[in-house]
Amino acid sequence: MKFSIITLFPNLINSYISESIIKRAIDKNSIEVEVIDLRNHTNLKHNQVDDYQFGGGKGMVLMVEPVVNAIESCKQQNSLVVLTSPQGKTWNQNLAREYAIKYEHIILICGHYEGFDERILDYVDLELSIGDYVLTGGEIASIVVLDSITRLLDGVIAKDSHLNDSFENNLLDHPVYTKPIEFRGKTVPEVLTSGHHANVEKYRQEGRLRNTFNKRPDLLEKSKLSNTDLEFIENLKKMKGDN
Repeated sequence: MKFSIITLFPNLINSYISESIIKRAIDKNSIEVEVIDLRNHTNLKHNQVDDYQFGGGKGMVLMVEPVVNAIESCKQQNSLVVLTSPQGKTWNQNLAREYAIKYEHIILICGHYEGFDERILDYVDLELSIGDYVLTGGEIASIVVLDSITRLLDGVIAKDSHLNDSFENNLLDHPVYTKPIEFRGKTVPEVLTSGHHANVEKYRQEGRLRNTFNKRPDLLEKSKLSNTDLEFIENLKKMKGDN
């Protein structure tokens, strides 16, 4: 899978992709990341890519021509062109999974400054947001999209490592523990060291349900729960009502 990231700050992207799982994915040829400096695609003096907005107002706006030039420098027939923007569709795990399967080349345009010339939207397929807040630049958002898709690709990490991730099956992940067994009076639940696989899985499923109930109860409405799961949730509701 190929990612082309159009940015004013290529060093920010290069720094991130040179570490950890993303670097290993690149080294294994699971992904290719092309970092495109937007300033290399303007015809103006001093590599200008932004200007004041017509009609007045504070803040600099990305110009349409350099952005379109950058898109056209890397776009292929099968490319998906994405603009990071607080006005876009909210990114989530389901979309990450869908994009990991559906697309071979994703172009990510990092938004910046006060905004972008509206005509840029004529050259993108969609806008994506990573949340209802505003960042100083779209680099972080692009990295989020890159990372969340990459870890789902075959061969990047062990498949079992993400099957029970938070938001898989619309449940949060279960609590996890490692050494030491005891720390300042709190011990690892005995079931996890028992070696009894069925009991461990029961404990973990109940942990997923409890975490989701306590932290993101809205997700339970979308989850496919067994009768045993539903009974456990009802007991949690009763316990909460008694407190």
